Amino acid sequence: MDILEILRKTEALLEGHFLLTSGKHSDRYIQCAKITQYPEYCEEICKAMAKNFQDEGVDVVIGPAIGGILESYEVARQLKAKSIFAERENRILTLRRGFEIKEGERVLVVEDVTTTGGTTREVIDLVRSHGGIVVGVTSIVDRSGGKIDFGVTFKPLVIVDFNTYNPDECLLCKRGIPYIKPGSRKILS
Repeated sequence: MDILEILRKTEALLEGHFLLTSGKHSDRYIQCAKITQYPEYCEEICKAMAKNFQDEGVDVVIGPAIGGILESYEVARQLKAKSIFAERENRILTLRRGFEIKEGERVLVVEDVTTTGGTTREVIDLVRSHGGIVVGVTSIVDRSGGKIDFGVTFKPLVIVDFNTYNPDECLLCKRGIPYIKPGSRKILS
């Protein structure tokens, strides 16, 4: 399975000028939500993520809302584990809707795309605050170029190193190309 080919087929790999959640700019953006339009691709991708953790005794799979909900569900289904998601309340990731992690449960964190790893670290902290044991992290795409270290096993399906720029150094801004903010979160100023 070629993940980049699936990203292209589903038009999830976008080119242009993008404002990322981190505040940085980029010439490429991965909109993994577009993959979920095609259940056969979503299932194939999630099966590959689950396979990387099939021997870890995963009890719970958690993803952040919105980007990790469908992926965490399908990975959990593949692992025959419980699926939950974290969502923001007053800008803080939390468990809502009656979701819980019991002391000692083995938890896999699933994300669609990791860039700086900020949201994933928040999920890891949330799991640990409830007494869960983080067995690892998986994502469809690691767009950090393999630079992220979560302190636990991290197995993305594909690692990319797209151009990113600080806003004051952005080559696309200097060329007058307007940016768009395609993600699910607003930038906090």
